Amino acid sequence: MKINVWNTILQLSKERGVEPSIIIDAIEESLRVASSKYFSHNEKINISFRPEKGELRVHCIKKVVEKAQDLAAEISVEEAKKIKPATAVGESLEIDLPADTLGRISAQAAKQVIFQKVRDAEQEKVYVQFAARVGEIVTGTVRRVENGNIILEVNKTEAFFPAREKLPNEDFIRGETVKALITQVQKTAKGPQVFVSRCHPKFLAKLLELEIPEIANGNIEIKDLARQPGERAKVAVLSKERDIDPVGACIGVKGNRILSISKELQGEKIDIIEWSPHVLVYAKAALSPARIEKILLLNEQDKIMQALVPKDQLSLAIGKRGINVKLASRLVGWKIEIKQE
Repeated sequence: MKINVWNTILQLSKERGVEPSIIIDAIEESLRVASSKYFSHNEKINISFRPEKGELRVHCIKKVVEKAQDLAAEISVEEAKKIKPATAVGESLEIDLPADTLGRISAQAAKQVIFQKVRDAEQEKVYVQFAARVGEIVTGTVRRVENGNIILEVNKTEAFFPAREKLPNEDFIRGETVKALITQVQKTAKGPQVFVSRCHPKFLAKLLELEIPEIANGNIEIKDLARQPGERAKVAVLSKERDIDPVGACIGVKGNRILSISKELQGEKIDIIEWSPHVLVYAKAALSPARIEKILLLNEQDKIMQALVPKDQLSLAIGKRGINVKLASRLVGWKIEIKQE
């Protein structure tokens, strides 16, 4: 049967960003399913589809016998002669799907199954594309707000930005651009669902990597990071080059690098400290900007230590609502108790 669908396949391929072979496979599968209603005895259906040449043939092959027992593979000589008068017992007969039936089935396949298959292929392509980008920062455009949750458009794909993943007091309007971290990609009945966040600790880590070349090229390593989104964060860094000051490089000239990141995070204060393998030295640095006189190990097994601070540094060491000491404890991995010297 002569058909003219090649240009349609090419156009569909271009519009949807799907390989022509996927569309051709979808057509073949839909033809096979639809043809089974005509070849109703579970026959082996052969499909020869070469759209670039405009050729389509759907047929099955049966052995001609006196009386058919296996209707999937045999046909009686009486029935065979209705199709091909010169047929004899013992021959193999190719039975084509009638042209009118084939034309009708082809049209139905093009309208229904093809688009479903193309949609499935599109969704798989989106899933693969974004699953590989988990942990990356993307820039999206606010499309709509649903119950406080935001729907972002990222590379023509909708991303779900939950209200709980926004920074405190953060508000976005339709059309505004937003930077966020891809945290996960899930397969759902409606297609792949991309989730993003601005509260995740890795969002800050990635912002530091984007802003500070020494982190991006591996000369400075982020060893630990503790964050209270929108309020304060502590980042422990280590230089792999002797002539690079890790804290100074991250802060930048007149604090320009760290201020740029803080501005993106709605004024979140970011303490950059130098990581140390010595836990007492590390803890002392982690409690900055407070000045610590001495740190004592109270219980090594339960990982509890005590920091002795001057009276005028007490509130600074504890921080507003205890945030400074809480973040320092999370950063170091020890419970730190603050005591006035």
